[in-house]
Amino acid sequence: MNKNSNIYQILYAAIMVLLVGVALAFVYMALKPKQDINVANDTRSQILSALLITASSESEIAATYDKYVTRDLLIDRAGNIIDSTKNAAFNVDMSKNVKLSDAERKLPVLECTLDDGSKKYVIPVYGAGLWGPIWGYVAVNADGNTIYGADFSHASETPGLGARITEDEFQLQFADKQLFIGDAFKSVSVMKKGQKPTDGSDYVDAISGATITSRGVSTMMSECLDDYEPFFKKLQQQ
Repeated sequence: MNKNSNIYQILYAAIMVLLVGVALAFVYMALKPKQDINVANDTRSQILSALLITASSESEIAATYDKYVTRDLLIDRAGNIIDSTKNAAFNVDMSKNVKLSDAERKLPVLECTLDDGSKKYVIPVYGAGLWGPIWGYVAVNADGNTIYGADFSHASETPGLGARITEDEFQLQFADKQLFIGDAFKSVSVMKKGQKPTDGSDYVDAISGATITSRGVSTMMSECLDDYEPFFKKLQQQ
């Protein structure tokens, strides 16, 4: 075949594209199990952070998680447990879950037991910041009212501004805040420093210069945790 002909060049290019595609597919399939493990461990690390626990090393994340997270729960909108199989809550993709209708949306809960025997309930939250998704985990005490800890992450917030939602200085403010005022669920607001909610609910200081991201955290907390009001009230009754 004439190597200078159009047919030869088209066939050569097609074969090269096919070979490169096969090679890339092979590399992807070979690396995917490791990538899946890394993604799962990153999620476990965030959940542990909401419990104010840090694994001693990367290799210990899964074991530390299994030690403290004792039960996965999916609950209905009345606060009743409908599924408690292993990883039922862990495997919920919140980025897809929040887009579902109220009837279809799953409500995951991670029941945890700390070294002192106290129970904590970790709730995943998902929302929008300035430049993209934000998400996190909120650990609630067994009283169904008081926040024990919180951990937040983001996809693309501005370094030094909105990205500071991942810093302890912001996250630790949520500890000991109340979700209810009397019998009414109020969540925890994120307010500009010096301001307070008009309804008397608990609040934390917003990040200076990151108004939209701070507001996104506040909205995320309110909208996601509101679905759990019946569940929280069942805990209060216990």
